[in-house]
Amino acid sequence: MSATLFRNARLLDPASGRDETGAILVVDGLIAALDGGGVPSGTTVIDCGGHCLAPGIVDMRVQLREPGAEHMENMVSASHAAAAGGVTTMAALPNTEPPIDDVALVDFVARRARDIGLVNIHTYAAATKGLKGRELTEMGLLAEAGALGFTDGIRAIADALVMRRALSYARTFDLLLIQHPEEPSLAAGGAMTEGEMATRLGLPGITPAAEVMMVERDLRLVEITGARYHAAHVSTAAAIEAIRGAKQRGLPVTCDTNETAVGEYRTFAKLSPPLRSEWDRRAVVDGLRDGTIDAIASDHAPHDQDSKRLPFTSAESGIIGLETLLPLSLELYHNGHLPLISLLRALTCAPADILRLPVGRLATGAPADFVVFDLDRPWQIAEDDFRSKSKNSPFDGRPVQGRAIKTIVGGRVVYDSKD
Repeated sequence: MSATLFRNARLLDPASGRDETGAILVVDGLIAALDGGGVPSGTTVIDCGGHCLAPGIVDMRVQLREPGAEHMENMVSASHAAAAGGVTTMAALPNTEPPIDDVALVDFVARRARDIGLVNIHTYAAATKGLKGRELTEMGLLAEAGALGFTDGIRAIADALVMRRALSYARTFDLLLIQHPEEPSLAAGGAMTEGEMATRLGLPGITPAAEVMMVERDLRLVEITGARYHAAHVSTAAAIEAIRGAKQRGLPVTCDTNETAVGEYRTFAKLSPPLRSEWDRRAVVDGLRDGTIDAIASDHAPHDQDSKRLPFTSAESGIIGLETLLPLSLELYHNGHLPLISLLRALTCAPADILRLPVGRLATGAPADFVVFDLDRPWQIAEDDFRSKSKNSPFDGRPVQGRAIKTIVGGRVVYDSKD
């Protein structure tokens, strides 16, 4: 029997609302007690120094680049980056080379995750074969193999009939369908969000309406099919309002957003969906506050230098985020936008519940996956310190507050800031 006591911690559990000083006893990888009582002899004791101890972050949108583009990232480097950021569970997008659209590739991800043995790695499977948006994959078989949900990753399922069939198939097996909410013909060729900045810089814009048009179409299809639907990285006030209305009507709809706030004209800040206006940013905060937006994800998208150091219109979209997700999200707390327990809910139990994973909470019998973090520690993000293979972050040099000290997965310390 292996036992560890994590004592002198501020226990924060969004699932139960717990916020109190206490201790957690871990036995054989599971939480055995939350009061520290009945400690077995020979137990290892770790003093948390009064810092916060919360469930490990569940990042429901990560691009791992393995198989096919391991020079940008692989499961080992991503696991180390995740552990350093307090992320204990990742859900990987299927847009690899080849795409994850058959059982053998789902098995490959599961086997690699077990062999690496650092953090929990799960995968989505493609909704359509080859991510081409035409022929559906064998969702039932892929789900049996362990796929958490179905998505064409960074591509929208543009054809309404294909989307309806995908939702109907998903409903038959009670599966989750995840959409990149952007009408592709309206977004084609765009480099940043449409508006004054794009006009001034002479860059082709993407109308914010491209997002809400896709969301509203999909919500109509959800009404028809009754399938579980998740809109990824929503970023506009109109789309958030549409999802708010759908939830009020009782539709099985969820969504996530990214915690990014960058205004520089740099390709490292080129995202999909693009950075929006201040009005939309405030709508995102309001959506998190009232629960319309369920989760916050990193949308970790590693790219090499050759993909980013190009003219803005030619550069790839996306930034890395595993190591900055926690401190950037904590800005919502430090700036008074969200209570700490609500913020942590969007990072832990909410995404876990969407994905139906038994993680994201501090409860007796639950996996001992958690993060110890210093809530108030000031520091400066430095890309040279990233464990990710890629360095495409727009936050280099940015001052932040709050940082992971230890990350524990299955009762094992997989990251210690002192190491």
